[in-house]
Amino acid sequence: MKLNLQFVLVFFASYIINAQETTNISLAPKKKLTAFKTSNSITIDGKLNESEWSTAETASDFIMFEPDNGKPLVNEKRTEVKVLYDNDGIYIGAAMYDDPQKILKEITERDNFGTSDFFGIFVNGYNDGQQDFRFFVSAAGTQMDALATEGNEDYSWDGIWNSGVSITDFGWVAEMKIPYAALRFAEKEEQVWGVNFFREIRRDRQKFTWNHINNKIGTVIQQAGIVEGIKNIQPPTRLFFIPYSSYYLSTNKKGTENKFKAGMDLKYGINDSFTLDAILVPDFGQTTFDNVVLNLGPFEQQFNENRPFFTEGTDLFNKGNLFYSRRIGAEPSTYPSTTDDEEVVDYPAAVNLINALKISGRTSKGLGIGVLNAVTEKTDVTIRNRNTGESRSETVEPLTNYNVLVLDQRFRKNSSVTFVNTNVTRNCEFRDANVSAVLFDLNTKANTYKLSGNFKFSHVNEIAEDLNGYTGYLNFSKTSGKYRFTVNSTYVSNKYDINDMGIMFINNYHNIYANVNYRILNANKTFNSFNINTNYYAEFQNVTGRAQEAYINVNVNTTNKKNHYIGGGLQVSPFETYDFYQPRQEGRYSYNPKAYSGWFDISTNYNNPFALDTGMWYDRYNQDIRHNIGFYFSPRYRFSDKFALIYYLQHNRQNADKGWVDYDSVNDEIIYSNRDRNTIENTLTGKFSLNHKMTFNLKARYYWSYTENLNFLTLKEDGHFEDNTTYDQDQNNNFKIWNFDLTYSWWFAPGSQISVLYRNNATHFERRVNKNIIDNLNNTLSNDLNNIFSVSVRYYIDYNQAKSWVKKV
Repeated sequence: MKLNLQFVLVFFASYIINAQETTNISLAPKKKLTAFKTSNSITIDGKLNESEWSTAETASDFIMFEPDNGKPLVNEKRTEVKVLYDNDGIYIGAAMYDDPQKILKEITERDNFGTSDFFGIFVNGYNDGQQDFRFFVSAAGTQMDALATEGNEDYSWDGIWNSGVSITDFGWVAEMKIPYAALRFAEKEEQVWGVNFFREIRRDRQKFTWNHINNKIGTVIQQAGIVEGIKNIQPPTRLFFIPYSSYYLSTNKKGTENKFKAGMDLKYGINDSFTLDAILVPDFGQTTFDNVVLNLGPFEQQFNENRPFFTEGTDLFNKGNLFYSRRIGAEPSTYPSTTDDEEVVDYPAAVNLINALKISGRTSKGLGIGVLNAVTEKTDVTIRNRNTGESRSETVEPLTNYNVLVLDQRFRKNSSVTFVNTNVTRNCEFRDANVSAVLFDLNTKANTYKLSGNFKFSHVNEIAEDLNGYTGYLNFSKTSGKYRFTVNSTYVSNKYDINDMGIMFINNYHNIYANVNYRILNANKTFNSFNINTNYYAEFQNVTGRAQEAYINVNVNTTNKKNHYIGGGLQVSPFETYDFYQPRQEGRYSYNPKAYSGWFDISTNYNNPFALDTGMWYDRYNQDIRHNIGFYFSPRYRFSDKFALIYYLQHNRQNADKGWVDYDSVNDEIIYSNRDRNTIENTLTGKFSLNHKMTFNLKARYYWSYTENLNFLTLKEDGHFEDNTTYDQDQNNNFKIWNFDLTYSWWFAPGSQISVLYRNNATHFERRVNKNIIDNLNNTLSNDLNNIFSVSVRYYIDYNQAKSWVKKV
């Protein structure tokens, strides 16, 4: 009851304090621009020398978005934008005035803004404030594009469009052609689109928009202007084929292997709202490596998704946080039963994906629909008897179907109600799982307050029993103005489980969280940006009521007038809490002592050829001499607009750490150790761009972590420890991993790419603690170095262009 009362008091106190500040916030009147139709061909070369550009209507009077929100762009740096259209697409011409000698123009690969000036257009074809298609081009000619919903930009989406730039005596010019096939809009006689134009002057770190975006209001998409005048166009047939072929040459101690793959991706516009994406015979062999670490905790390591199909346009599927795409094609869900005389031969690290498809889009009424389906193949392993040499096979993963369904109804341009269902169906007697969720996100008309929440239900079908669980969440936030706050609470039952298709680490708890923060909305004499926030969190185990986590912190983040970032924070965990997961036995727990910690970060302005990111942290525990201390150091140097290197070093030392090492079944004891842990990570990344279509990229990583057990402890029933002098197993850890990727990428035609990869990697683990970093690196590289050379070719075929090719023949 006391917890609920605190929640209500915080809610009403924050409301009273901030009510006056937000009373007068409203959206500004929208600017309008008329697009002119052209019947002549427009060459996309960044010159704007066709006569149609001289007669088109001009959008100008840009206004600063950051850092000094609302300040007009000065005349000597003015921006002038014009829009034309024909039966194929829209054309955008932008003239940006500036000193041409000062324009930054680093050449990067696609979707990397780098240290460059850039121009962009945001297009909402339904003018409903829900989703933008965003297209950018840098002063060096690099393209960037994204699908954007409020608060999220998805740069994994790659549209097919043309652009050209040129540096002139008055500044620079950007020219774009965006085919209608790269946009979504209703099939109407006259189009009315929500549009905003965007410009960044990189050396000043200043961003400008055509239609003013008031940063007192917690929305961007709704503050777009209007482009009208586009008439009598028909959305084209959106059908694209992307065939590919790949060759792999692999060598290691086991020998040499040659492999050839071929397949195809398919994209089809079902109608003006919905798109089908499918992969047939998938190939993800050139995705970047995972940053694997020495994991001593009770939970799996979570990895980023690097496979393009599962990253592109998946914003809808990520609603509710029920979908962790790395589950699809991960290692098998079971491990075979063996006798003492048997061993498993080559247990697979992944299950092969047979195919996958997704359908997604949103109707003109605001209903978003997403369906994703993937099938993985039946996977067997060989089990060999060490004594007789006989072998048998056992299925560790049956034929499995993964499915996600999302229905997301948006209304009032800023609110939504969502239903999400995930389902995993495994053949035969294996485990099945189903999770459903209802979400809501409600914002006031002026986008000043938000009420959001969800209810989720999970059902797992095991052979022994069915497991049903649930969770609920409620959040209230103030989302505008200088002063903002968030208050929320979550309840999770003990059998709630989404891990067949999602990822979660703990259940059986409830919590309460509050955040209060202040920010400046305009630059002042000292800072371009300033934010201070304080957070309060408490989490309790449902059955015992014991606190699992509790902290109070305060953090400051600033950017000064020279665009250097400086930040820091302090945190206090004022109570003894309890860990119900580290012991790895239900009903048991270990205590976490009171603690305090601090951090400090610096990031210098990336506009300078040399820049530095560095920081440190320190944690002190109220438990003997236990403490953590660490730092990172990351210098970067841009040798030219084409060549840059970044080095990253991180060192973390944990002294007198307490952690689980074993379960002693003979004495029925949970064994912990008092241990020191050292972790050092070195990473080198680099790029050399021949031009904005050809790039060499380098990424090398050496990770080394070791633990040295000082003495062993027995976990007592009250969660504390006592010395154990009888346990004598060697539980030291010395883990090393080396990764090296060198790639060449050439976008030789729109959507078409040749990529070449050389990769080597090695992993080494031993119980012996060796504290010499060079010896450990030599042991790793000499242990079992894998070498891979691959070439992949992908060619983009637009059905409309292919049809015209056939007609010419």
